[in-house]
Amino acid sequence: MVMKHYPPEFKAEAVALYRSRPGTTVAAVAGDLGVNAETLRSWIRIDDGRRADSHPTTGAAPAAAPSPGTLESENAELRKRVRELEEEREILRKAAKYFAGETRW
Repeated sequence: MVMKHYPPEFKAEAVALYRSRPGTTVAAVAGDLGVNAETLRSWIRIDDGRRADSHPTTGAAPAAAPSPGTLESENAELRKRVRELEEEREILRKAAKYFAGETRW
């Protein structure tokens, strides 16, 4: 069996795609991308470890609540970012399907 080497960007995007689809299975996303389900599962575990290391919990007190105007503007920015990310995810999903179909004989 040949070991395939995937670029770090592809791995990160694959994990992000899995996380962006609540309720889906690792096998379904792996199938869409043309990778082994266990490979994707290991990438997710590695990402989980990185997230845990980069976000240590602290005993600091929570910050004061922001004003309602600030919350509304932040929500608008976040909604815009979600739309952008959904568009990017759709483009990546289509590209992955295209390239997966192109490489299968």
